Amino acid sequence: MKLNRSALLAFALFVFACQPATPPTVTIIDNGNPVSIQTEEHIPSAILAQAGITLNSNDRVLSNGLPIALDQPINDSPITLQIRRAVTLTIVSPDGQKQIQSSAFTVGEALQEAGIQLSASDQVDPPANTSITNPLTINYLPSQQLTINVDGNALRIQSSARTVGEALAEAGTPLLGLDYSLPAENEALPSDEQIKVVRVSESVVLAQKSIPFENELIASPEVPLDQTQILDPGENGLTVQRIRIRYEDGNEISRVTENETVVRPPKKRILAYGTKIEIKTATVDGTQIEYWRAVQMYATSYSPCNSGITNCGSTTSSGKQVQKGVVALRLSWYLAMRGQPLFISGYGYATIEDVCGGCVGKPWIDLGYSDADYTGWSSWVTVYFLTPVPANILYTLE
Repeated sequence: MKLNRSALLAFALFVFACQPATPPTVTIIDNGNPVSIQTEEHIPSAILAQAGITLNSNDRVLSNGLPIALDQPINDSPITLQIRRAVTLTIVSPDGQKQIQSSAFTVGEALQEAGIQLSASDQVDPPANTSITNPLTINYLPSQQLTINVDGNALRIQSSARTVGEALAEAGTPLLGLDYSLPAENEALPSDEQIKVVRVSESVVLAQKSIPFENELIASPEVPLDQTQILDPGENGLTVQRIRIRYEDGNEISRVTENETVVRPPKKRILAYGTKIEIKTATVDGTQIEYWRAVQMYATSYSPCNSGITNCGSTTSSGKQVQKGVVALRLSWYLAMRGQPLFISGYGYATIEDVCGGCVGKPWIDLGYSDADYTGWSSWVTVYFLTPVPANILYTLE
């Protein structure tokens, strides 16, 4: 029997329709390795199970580059699944070091998964946009708020700097010249969040300073006793000092003399003290006296029981009794003038027989009395040194 063309075509279509259809091909890319299977499944977990692929808890599956839920069917055709395997990430931060398993695409995404919310001023190494392809160590330094007190202002910043100096540079307030900070620029950021910048400047000035001249005393037989004569007036010297002045925040805190140069040395003043003895006479209190020296002295008085001590004492340094006519001088004068005769206006004749311990600081004489005739003194008097002139003379009374 001979079939026509139409019958043959119909028979071929019947045979083709009766054959089973070929399942669609699903491509699975497992960490870059392609795997193809034929399956009618559209649910990712079932497809992976048919392919014999096991997922770890932190692996992720994507379709067309987008994350998908493993239990939700995929309507795309053909289906391509991408498996991104988790890798070990080591996160190093001020709180210590920890490891996580992550299939994140970037460092920033991995940190976010680890519960770390990044801010623009945090430090991340490698940077947050770095792709993750292999195990990686991530150094994370979070930023903190800081207050920088500088130039009279309080500047608030957010910084993840490791040191104070780095934070100041970030804030645009670096230390310049002699400036310093509290804490120091090489120290870690302070826990109290406070940084103070001290602006330091210095200036150098030149200053003149006078050098006082010294006095030199020489004896002169041409100048009367107890008088002085200027032989050379002397001259002050002059130095130039180099002074460094330090200012902190505009306030002077120190002056240091770095060097001093003598530009004119001082010249001594030469004084001649008199050694010329002149015998004179005078009538004092109605008494004619002959004397060779007259000195203004401050006079006080004492007696055995009026001498400023607890017990009454009547013996002088020379061994004589304290009474009128016995006077006391400071120790050095007593040693040089012991026994010399005097005439004191308002008191009368006397000899130097005792030491006055308190008679210092000025020409001072203590007039002796007995307790019966004691008279208090507190005035300046003229003390005449009577002839004869002693062999040893104290030419300068100091």
